[in-house]
Amino acid sequence: MKKDIHPSYGPVVFRDRAANHTFLTRSTMTSEKTIEWEDGTTYPVVDVEISNVSHPFYTGTARVLDTAGRVEKFEKRYGAGKKRG
Repeated sequence: MKKDIHPSYGPVVFRDRAANHTFLTRSTMTSEKTIEWEDGTTYPVVDVEISNVSHPFYTGTARVLDTAGRVEKFEKRYGAGKKRG
């Protein structure tokens, strides 16, 4: 790899503001804010609005659309199988 062209890659704490959940990982993101982690070390912290803890897809609260009902409603409104011509 070429020197001095890649961003620094190190430990960062991400804090989900919606669920008040934090997790430590490695990233190229940086922040002026810091937080003391469970091991007593201070890491930069990045606040995020949503993560796997609060996202509806991962929490199981996602809405499933009733596509069959929509098709039936469309066919009822515009006629099923009517040929125009």
